[in-house]
Amino acid sequence: MNELMRAVSVTPLGEPERSVLLNVADEVPVRLTFNGILPHGIMMMTPDHLEDFAFGYCLTEGIICSTEQIRSITVTPEDDGVTMDVTITGDAFAPLLKRRPRAQTGHTSCGICGTEDVPDLESIDAPSLPIDYTVSASAIRHALSDLDNWQNLNAATRMVHAAAWADLSGRILLIREDVGRHNALDKLIGARLQDLDLKEKGFCILTSRYSFEMALKTSRANMATVVAISAPTYRAYQLAQKLNQTLVAIARRDRQLVFCGSERIS
Repeated sequence: MNELMRAVSVTPLGEPERSVLLNVADEVPVRLTFNGILPHGIMMMTPDHLEDFAFGYCLTEGIICSTEQIRSITVTPEDDGVTMDVTITGDAFAPLLKRRPRAQTGHTSCGICGTEDVPDLESIDAPSLPIDYTVSASAIRHALSDLDNWQNLNAATRMVHAAAWADLSGRILLIREDVGRHNALDKLIGARLQDLDLKEKGFCILTSRYSFEMALKTSRANMATVVAISAPTYRAYQLAQKLNQTLVAIARRDRQLVFCGSERIS
């Protein structure tokens, strides 16, 4: 069984005679295969909520269009890491066979690293996200104020990212944590796919920067409003603009900046 964190003895600088126990989050290789025969690559991640990750990853990578296309997920612990085999329907598996697998391990800091192609803005033809509800500034601030209370693994280690889903009142409904920010987001997306109660209107909160692959993932998951603790990259900002996504970033408890999509903010 893989541990989420380990206790490590460290020595404060300048105090060699004193030792302190510190919790350190672990990361393990997750070897992803499809239908028992097709290796897809290795992802480095926190070893929990792996089925959520599989659903979210398959959706945001364009492998599936709906949860019904995943028939089963088998997680097998190994001496060093985990093997996860995802059985998908034939109509999803056939196009996947034509793709090249990742050229390298997907590290905790990368999302689309190792893939064969990176889509440019002009080639992304996703539909514009509709403005069918608004989010209040007070709801966003309420969720930001409550976020720390939901980050249990980060409270113990101070080193993992989180992706959370809040309703329109700012009440956080679910959170997923991971050493990789994109993994945390995929886990959140996968959990929402499987739970009808989490598909209600709301917004996503990220404890990381908003980079291009994060914008791709949230848009593919139809997350119309995203609140990010850090700033977006310019490419992510351009994609959010193009897809009519509301992006609130550099979001602190006392100050938040609306980068685009202000029409959804009430």
